Amino acid sequence: MPTLGELATHLELELHGDPDTPLDGLAAIDVAKPEHLSFVSEKKHLHRLEKTEAGAVILHPDWLEAWSGSALLSPTPYVSYAHATRVFDNHPAPSGDIHTAATVAESVLLGDAVTIDAGACVEADAVLGDRVWIGAGVYIGHGATIGNDTVIKPGAVICHAVKIGQRCTIHPNATIGADGFGYAPSDAGWVKIEQLATVVIGDDVEIGANSTVDRGALEDTVVDDGAIIDNLVQIAHGVRVGRQTAIASQAGISGSTQIGDRCVIAGQAGMAGHLVIADDVHIGGQGRVASSVTEAGHYSSGTPVQPLRAWLRSASRFTQLDQMAKRIAELEKATGLDQQEDGKA
Repeated sequence: MPTLGELATHLELELHGDPDTPLDGLAAIDVAKPEHLSFVSEKKHLHRLEKTEAGAVILHPDWLEAWSGSALLSPTPYVSYAHATRVFDNHPAPSGDIHTAATVAESVLLGDAVTIDAGACVEADAVLGDRVWIGAGVYIGHGATIGNDTVIKPGAVICHAVKIGQRCTIHPNATIGADGFGYAPSDAGWVKIEQLATVVIGDDVEIGANSTVDRGALEDTVVDDGAIIDNLVQIAHGVRVGRQTAIASQAGISGSTQIGDRCVIAGQAGMAGHLVIADDVHIGGQGRVASSVTEAGHYSSGTPVQPLRAWLRSASRFTQLDQMAKRIAELEKATGLDQQEDGKA
């Protein structure tokens, strides 16, 4: 159980209060008890401090007057909270052993302190770096490479020749390196295109549960350093995801699209294939991206929720837009407005 003083030292934050205050966990501001550390990340939530029982709170220095208790002062409270979660991390620790119920081919290269749990299968010529943790029921394909300190959680599938960097986390039941959706139409039906490239995952990448990253047909699918991918995301063959880009749940990226660095792709967004998305682009939820985005900024599409009757009226009018546009053009021509507009131009 760390003390407030020990946390301040570990997080490199200024301490306000009793350094000997013991803390045994993190809790949300509304439910925290005296043994808990909590936080306020936005000024609009300061009023919630009036009723909290937290033993200490992470705050911006400018907000200290709103709180009379113990505090850790941070210019970025939410980031400091993120670091604090690691202090109180309650995930189980790796055993450092290879379970007797795991299957590991003789030609596998194992680093130091590798953990392979029950039911995992590691195929021939795979390479596992130091402190790699292969969870229960994981499949690691022939010739796959897993970097130091990477965790592959239970049920995930890493197909042949996939390359995963250091300090990555692949969450349960994700599949990395399945065949991309490549077929050529013929008179006899669809002819499968063998996917001959692979998937390359950089360092410090996190890929959520049940997400899929397909291998490339001729060019590798690449997820660059520091990218984070939520649950239930589809990354198609030949896609490139830039550094520190975030992709939220149920987004789908079609083949060969190139996404820049530090982008945010919100939930249920969909991208057509062979697009180029610039750095620092934010695509809003349910965004439909049908053409390349060449400038940084926020982009949105989709229809916000409305009361049903209003939405039905809007949907009906949407089907009439083409006729309305033609009628407006005819009216402008009849009144001479079209010529006036041409003159202004």
